[in-house]
Amino acid sequence: MINVTVIAVGKLKEGYLRDGCAEYSKRLSSFCRLEIIEIDEERASDNPSPAEICRVIEKEGERIAKKIPKGAYIIPLCIEGKEYSSPDFSLLIEKISLEASSICFIIGGSFGLSDNVKSLARTKLSFGKMTLPHQLARMVLLEQVYRAFSISSNSKYHK
Repeated sequence: MINVTVIAVGKLKEGYLRDGCAEYSKRLSSFCRLEIIEIDEERASDNPSPAEICRVIEKEGERIAKKIPKGAYIIPLCIEGKEYSSPDFSLLIEKISLEASSICFIIGGSFGLSDNVKSLARTKLSFGKMTLPHQLARMVLLEQVYRAFSISSNSKYHK
């Protein structure tokens, strides 16, 4: 059984997001060992300067890098990542599971991910050109990972 780690900046604040993530976490337990690691968000002023944004991204990136499991296949979510259909994403996870025992997805904070974290990637993932709140992206990721495992196991979830 593969290990799946999700490193996410920030805590889930909305009840519906906590409930959704809990549901998909429970469903994923049939397919993988899931660990979700929440990294503290770095504080920024209400109107941050570009330098302050850079500082926030770098500080969060340092925290993220310390939590990445050794030997994991690293997949950050970022706008410049590749978009996958659900069946193609399922094939990607199948392929990764043949060469690695652990996958680590990384979701940055509201300003994104540091170049340092992105440089660790084996594959970069994008949910498209639209911007999603990073907390919602976590639930979408968990659902898509569950869907990918469901496709691989020929369950009726993916229609």
